[in-house]
Amino acid sequence: MNAAVRAVVRMGIHCGSDVYVIQEGYQGLIEGGDKIHRTKWFDVSGIIELGGTVIGSARCMGFKEREGRRTACLNLIKRSITHLCVIGGDGSLTVEQKALYKKLHIVGIVGSIDNDFCGTDMTIGADSALHRIVDCVDSIATTAHSHQRTFVLEVMGRNCGYLALCAALSCCADWVLIPESPPEEGWEDQMCERLNRAREYGSRLNTIIVAEGAIDRNGNPISADYVKKICTERLNQDTRVTVLGHIQRGGRPSAFDRILGTRMGCEAVLALLDSTDETEAAVIALKGNQMVRIPMMEAVAETQEVGKAIAAKNFDRAIELRGRTFRRNLNMWKELGTRDPNIPLDTVGKKRIGIVNIGAPAGGMNAAIRAVVRTCINRNQTPVVIKDGIGGLLTPNNVHEYKWWDVRNFTAHGGTSVGTSRKVPSNFGTEKIIDAIKGYKLDGLLIIGGYEACTAARELLGGKICIPLVVVPATISNNVPGTEFSIGPDTSLNAIIDALDKVKTSAAGTRRRVFIVETMGGFCGYLATIAGIAAGADSVYINEIPQDISEISQNVRSLIEKMKGPIKRGIVIRNEHSSKHYNTEFLHNLYAAEGKGVFDVRTITLGHIQQGGAPSPFDRSYGTKCGHVAATKIIEILEKPDKPEGKAYLVGMNRRHMGFTELSDLKSISDSPKRRQKSEEQWWINLVSMQRIMAHYHNLEYHTEVSDAPRRSEMGKPPMTIPIRPPSALDIIGSYNFDPRLLGDSDEDSD
Repeated sequence: MNAAVRAVVRMGIHCGSDVYVIQEGYQGLIEGGDKIHRTKWFDVSGIIELGGTVIGSARCMGFKEREGRRTACLNLIKRSITHLCVIGGDGSLTVEQKALYKKLHIVGIVGSIDNDFCGTDMTIGADSALHRIVDCVDSIATTAHSHQRTFVLEVMGRNCGYLALCAALSCCADWVLIPESPPEEGWEDQMCERLNRAREYGSRLNTIIVAEGAIDRNGNPISADYVKKICTERLNQDTRVTVLGHIQRGGRPSAFDRILGTRMGCEAVLALLDSTDETEAAVIALKGNQMVRIPMMEAVAETQEVGKAIAAKNFDRAIELRGRTFRRNLNMWKELGTRDPNIPLDTVGKKRIGIVNIGAPAGGMNAAIRAVVRTCINRNQTPVVIKDGIGGLLTPNNVHEYKWWDVRNFTAHGGTSVGTSRKVPSNFGTEKIIDAIKGYKLDGLLIIGGYEACTAARELLGGKICIPLVVVPATISNNVPGTEFSIGPDTSLNAIIDALDKVKTSAAGTRRRVFIVETMGGFCGYLATIAGIAAGADSVYINEIPQDISEISQNVRSLIEKMKGPIKRGIVIRNEHSSKHYNTEFLHNLYAAEGKGVFDVRTITLGHIQQGGAPSPFDRSYGTKCGHVAATKIIEILEKPDKPEGKAYLVGMNRRHMGFTELSDLKSISDSPKRRQKSEEQWWINLVSMQRIMAHYHNLEYHTEVSDAPRRSEMGKPPMTIPIRPPSALDIIGSYNFDPRLLGDSDEDSD
């Protein structure tokens, strides 16, 4: 939520507006006084890495009464506030807001760890809560493995099972109980059978995840203690209950939440400034990777309808209202968590589908492999895993038929458990590789990896291979053309911001200091740009946007001006190939020379820590999704009556949808020499302006991410671009006398 507050304040000031912060939610709106005060640029420094919200939040019963709303309305009128951005859950975005006053323009941003608001795929806070849950499950796994225990974990979510369901997918849970999809009668027997089967196949850990609102088909609550009782009495297993509680609300926000909050905050400001007297209240929502504006009252009504559907035992309707992401996750868990009992264990599948990694390791690869293997088995196909890259086809004992239990607990492991290599078929001889594929009688090949995976698929097609190929993009660089996301960058981003947060802490108590940080990514600036937004960097240098000495000098001067004020730390991020002339050493020397007497400079090359560590919940979930969708695609092709042609497809996310693109269609948008998508085709290039605006650069324009911009199209106008004026001296100088209560104990930032 702090990222959203920061973005609203800074984008609002950047656009020439006076921005006021209301402390303690609607309660502060009613109380007025110093609870509503004008906010300056540096008032929101040092908050993006903090959990919770520094401006406070409170449940306010007084706002539900007419008199309370009248008082709130008066307090807004006194300050000439005409636009209101509300950040909160469905309780904050209610119909009472209609009663404020006629010409108040309202835009909502949903902040809730439950992810229970209809109309958006993700709410601010849900990903951070998943990090807490997954970290706890991973930690519990070590003691459970040692003692052969069963753990029952209760997670938050009220009447929404999103957290429980995604945690179950991310942690390979044996069973999950959620309110939207109660288990059938006799579920206790089915659960015990599955737990027993897992132990028979060597599992030393069983995990059951229970949503706090879990119920049975009759609407009776299912508690974690009841589940423990079943496991203890029927299976005689050593079973422990862990209630995670409010730990799910705490800690640092994840990289995903920092970016989501910033994107939504900026879009909220543009939506407010775009509104007219006829514009209805809207909520900024996320559909796939596309920001959209949805009618607030309709979304609130749908959200409230979910609870009514569950109470009426209309569970199909409840699942439908939760949206496509929830439905897909539920269906994936059902298929990947349970082996089809109608297929005997020793069944030989109809077709043999090869699985191979090509490229550098990335967090989430194992999740994709697990999804492919289990989808193939449940669809009566034989998964064949090729170890150590495509060269494994030529190495003895490196090609194996995988069984259901061979991939248990795969998703928690970083990198890849079956090996990978950057080498492509031409490194071994394409004809030899194709002959080996024929020798192993592979009917299809699924390639998981980065740009090298696409290159390998093209080389195989060039060698006249006659089997279908599907590429699953997995690389921390996120440089694969044809998809907005790859598997792996989210894990890398969390490693980067974790390091940068610690770097900023290391400078506490010292004189003013600037850190020059070098990130990976090849010639693609995605990691550097997104990390720059998430960490509050002052400058970001990437290859897609060439720099010259005058621009770099301007950045140094800007940082010097900040350092003369309350800012004591600076972060400058450089992509490893941003420029062959202005390298990390050059930047260090320039910043050190020009900033002498104002700040000192340190250089950090993060290196391979960006590839390591346990995969993030997002990469586990996205890897599972990509693997499942890719396996489904290749099986559909093989099951057609016609003989499959030799074609290659890339699975990927583009704006609102996940789909497939033929590799031959990607040539026009690819920059082959730099192994990335063409700069103008990169969805995140617009976020470069966002990063610079958040870092206090002027004379910039930011284009709304809402491609359809419905309210402007209704008026016959194109999507909005706001011309920017530089902040006034009052915006900058006046901000040094801000209310310290707004920041708690810290008034420093790298911004």
